[in-house]
Amino acid sequence: MVFQILLIAFLAVPILEIYLLFQVGGIIGAGWTILIVIATAIIGASLLRQQGLATWTRLNQSMAQGQLPPTILVEGIFLLLSGAFLLTPGFFTDAVGFLFLMPPVRKALAAYLLRRGMFMATGMHASYSSQSRSSQSKPGSDSQQDVIEGEYERKDD
Repeated sequence: MVFQILLIAFLAVPILEIYLLFQVGGIIGAGWTILIVIATAIIGASLLRQQGLATWTRLNQSMAQGQLPPTILVEGIFLLLSGAFLLTPGFFTDAVGFLFLMPPVRKALAAYLLRRGMFMATGMHASYSSQSRSSQSKPGSDSQQDVIEGEYERKDD
């Protein structure tokens, strides 16, 4: 089912983009159309950087409090998708990219996908705290795991 949807999207989106580029180019001219496509990529990259840094800051603050909220991680995925859409030339992909840059839209989509179980949140945030992190060899590993210290010597037969 997912493969079929992706196949249709990979076929339909370029056709839609070409159609829209021709339509807009016919109305305002090819030069202006190219200029708008380049301008949206530059503006989108700037906004993406700003939103990405804000999301990264929220993620670091949550991790400092011993939490790893899945909503922020899914928002990061939407920011990556937004960047890909904004760098793809065309008006439809730019519209979707700018839509994903809007924090209320991104948060609502992330919450929806998490409710639907599209992304599974592991129990990492429960065991990822500053107290358990200092006693573990690896962040996110099971805090109930026993550690046995000792020495060994290898003997060849």
